Amino acid sequence: MARRDDTKTQALAASRTLNPRPERVTDPAFGPGGFFDPADLVQVKYEMVRKAEAADAPASQAAADFGFSRQSLYSARTALRERGLAGLVPAKPGPKGGHKLTGQVVDLLEELLETDPGLRSAELAAAVRLRFGVSVHPRSVERALQRRRTAPREDEQAPGAAPKSL
Repeated sequence: MARRDDTKTQALAASRTLNPRPERVTDPAFGPGGFFDPADLVQVKYEMVRKAEAADAPASQAAADFGFSRQSLYSARTALRERGLAGLVPAKPGPKGGHKLTGQVVDLLEELLETDPGLRSAELAAAVRLRFGVSVHPRSVERALQRRRTAPREDEQAPGAAPKSL
C-alpha cells in the first residue's frame, strides 16, 4: 500500500504520529474509502484499545488486526487511561536527562564553586574532565548547576508533603 504524499501525511510525520506500518492494519474499519486512516498512529492505537475493550475481542486478535503486539496493546491501554489521547503520541527519541552530569559530578562542581566562586563554566568542565574522564560542555555545567539550585531538596520539603521517594 503506497502512502499518499499529502499535507495530512506531512503533518503526521511532523508530529511523530505517522504509522510506520499502515499496511499491517487489517481491521475492516480501516479499509479503503473508510473514515479511519491506517497512517494515523494515534487513531490506530485508540481503535485497537477500543476494540479490545468495547468489542470484547481477545487482546491477541485486537492487536493483530491493528498490526501491533499484545504488549503494545497493553502499553497503549495504560497510556490512554493515565494520560488520555496524548498518551498515545510517541515520546520524543533520545536521552531524557543529563547522563554525564550525575549527582556526584554536580557535587564536585558545587564544592569547586564554594572554594572559588569566580570559576567559569569552562574551567569547571575541565575539572570534570580531569577528575571523572568525562567531557561536558560548559553550558551543560551551567544548566546542571541551575537545576540543582532550583530543585527542591528532600530536607527542605513543605510540612506535610509526601517524600519524593514514595
